[in-house]
Amino acid sequence: MHQVKAHVPENPARRIKISSAFIPVIIGVAVVGYMLYREFNPKAFDYLHFTWTSVFWVLVAILFMAGRDIGYTLRLMTLTNGKFRFAKALRVILLWEFTSAITPSAVGGTSVAIVYVNKEGLTVGHSSAVVMITSFLDELYFVLMFPLIVLLVGSSNLFGIAADGSSLVRELVVFSLVGYLFKMVWVLFLSYGLFVNPRGLKWLILMIFKLPLLRRWKHGANRAGSDIISSSMEYRKKPFSFWLKVFGSTLLSWTSRFWVVNAILLAFFAIDNHLLVFARQLVMWIMMLVSPTPGGSGFAEFVFTRYLSEFIPVDAASLGAVAVAMALLWRLISYYPYLFVGAVIFPRWVKKKFVH
Repeated sequence: MHQVKAHVPENPARRIKISSAFIPVIIGVAVVGYMLYREFNPKAFDYLHFTWTSVFWVLVAILFMAGRDIGYTLRLMTLTNGKFRFAKALRVILLWEFTSAITPSAVGGTSVAIVYVNKEGLTVGHSSAVVMITSFLDELYFVLMFPLIVLLVGSSNLFGIAADGSSLVRELVVFSLVGYLFKMVWVLFLSYGLFVNPRGLKWLILMIFKLPLLRRWKHGANRAGSDIISSSMEYRKKPFSFWLKVFGSTLLSWTSRFWVVNAILLAFFAIDNHLLVFARQLVMWIMMLVSPTPGGSGFAEFVFTRYLSEFIPVDAASLGAVAVAMALLWRLISYYPYLFVGAVIFPRWVKKKFVH
C-alpha cells in the first residue's frame, strides 16, 4: 500500500497538465494544414493508393516504433538491476515519452522522469543516476553515429538538396552542427560527472533545481546529489557486459525509430538508398533539438517535407502535397500516439502515486 506523505502537494508531475497535449497537436495540424493549403494538388492523390502492400509496410512502421519502446524498456530494466519488471519499465517509458512530447525538444522530460522512476520504487539518488545514464547513452548514440553516417554517405549527399537552393542547405547544416555540438558537450559533461567526478554532477543538479519551476525541491535535490555520488560508485563497478547490454538496447531503440520513415516510404514508393534515408532522419533529429515547440511540432513536419522529399518519386507539381501527406502519416505513427497514451495513463498514475 502506498503511504501518503505530508508533502504530497510537492509533486512536480502536478505541474504537467493534460491540456498541454493539445498544444503540439494544434501546432502540428496548423503547420500541416498551411502546407497542404499552399501545396494542394488533386493529382497528388493519384500517388497514394492504400493496397495490401501499403498496409503491410505501415504495420512494419508501427512495429519499428514498438521496437523503439521495447529497447528503452529493456534498458531501464537493466539499469534498475531488474527491480523494474517489463510492465513497470514500459509504464515509466510511456510517461517519460508523454512528458517529452508536450515539452520543447531542447527541454525534454528528463527532470520529471526522475519523479517517475522514483515513485516506481527507486531512491531519488538512484533514480537521478538512472535518468542521467539514459541521457548519456542517448546522446552517445548520436555522437558516435553522426560522424559514422557522414563517412558512409558523404556530406554532399547528406546536405546536398539541390532543389531547395543553397540558403536552406546552409540553414540545415547550421542546425545540425549546433545540435551535434550541444550533444557532444553534454556527453563529455555527463561522462565526467558520472564516471570521474560525481560531485560535479551534484553541483549541476543543484543549479538545475534553482530554476523557478523546481526551486521548491532544492533540498531534496541536495540529498539526491549525495545519493548520486554513491550510485555513481556502483555503476562504475559494472562489468563491460552490463554496458554492452544497455548500449545495445539504446541502439535497438533509436535505430528502430529511424527505420520508421523507410517503412512509410516503402508503403507507397520504391526506395533505392535506404541508408541515406536513415542518415537524413538521424540528422533531422539532431536539428529538432533546437526546436522551441513541444516535441518539435511544426518544425519536424516542415523539415520532413524539405529534407526527405527527394525520396518521393512523383512529378514536381505533386511533390509538395505528397510530401506533406507523408510527413503527417509519419507523425501519426511516431509522435501522436504518445500524446494519446500519456493522456490516458498519466492521470491514473498521478492518482495512484500521490492521491489517497
